[in-house]
Amino acid sequence: MPGAGPVGSITRGTTNPNRLRRVDRWLADVQGWRLRRSQTPPVVVDLGYGASPVTAVELHDRLRRIRADVEVVGLEIDPGRVRAAAPLTRPGLRFAHGGFEVPLPAGGRATMVRAFNVLRQYPEAEVAAAWATVVSRLAPQGILVDGTCDEIGRLSTWVAVDADGPQSLTLSWRLRGLERPSDIAERLPKALIHRNVPGEPVHAVLERLDDAWRRSAAYASYGARQRFVAMASALRDEGVGVIGGPSRWRLGELTVQWSDVEPR
Repeated sequence: MPGAGPVGSITRGTTNPNRLRRVDRWLADVQGWRLRRSQTPPVVVDLGYGASPVTAVELHDRLRRIRADVEVVGLEIDPGRVRAAAPLTRPGLRFAHGGFEVPLPAGGRATMVRAFNVLRQYPEAEVAAAWATVVSRLAPQGILVDGTCDEIGRLSTWVAVDADGPQSLTLSWRLRGLERPSDIAERLPKALIHRNVPGEPVHAVLERLDDAWRRSAAYASYGARQRFVAMASALRDEGVGVIGGPSRWRLGELTVQWSDVEPR
């Protein structure tokens, strides 16, 4: 809770420039309505930005195109990282000490909280409590995005969580050179990565992705994007709870309802 001290533990903190471009694009495009509808300047939190504040800087650059008065707060549980980031403070961007309790001045609440490559370093049993703590600090219609990506952002996944619980899982690939969609399994969020075993829904969805990708091979002559669109369309037609349409699929991005992957 706010005022009780930071909730969480220091993580490795490794990061790279442009690593989170895929989720940032989704936040700006698919979730941008949350920023635009805010009656006051919206607050977006980069929770656990790591040893370098570059992801918070990039997030501010991307979101202020949607809402010029957005305030991005980089939160870190390591005070040394906060001090190191301080010189990059500018209008609409600041850095503060904190964890899952998301401390904001005057009891403020966040419209968006992006926590990437943070919970991956925690035990699976702690994920639900961390989600609940963050969600309790969200503004009405706020969202938590808990995700994981590889070192340079070619493979990325994230869960969208709101006051009603987890809503969706998004998978995002670099399409060039994509051989098998299920290779993204090693980058699943902590809530799912240990569930990629037979009998679990997320395992079944990844198998169906691979099957639909194989069946869409004829579209490869038109390019990887067209093959991916055909794959996603087939999954939707077969009853998978696919959210969104071709404009997202052409980016190598696929979102499914949480109910399709929820652990048993």
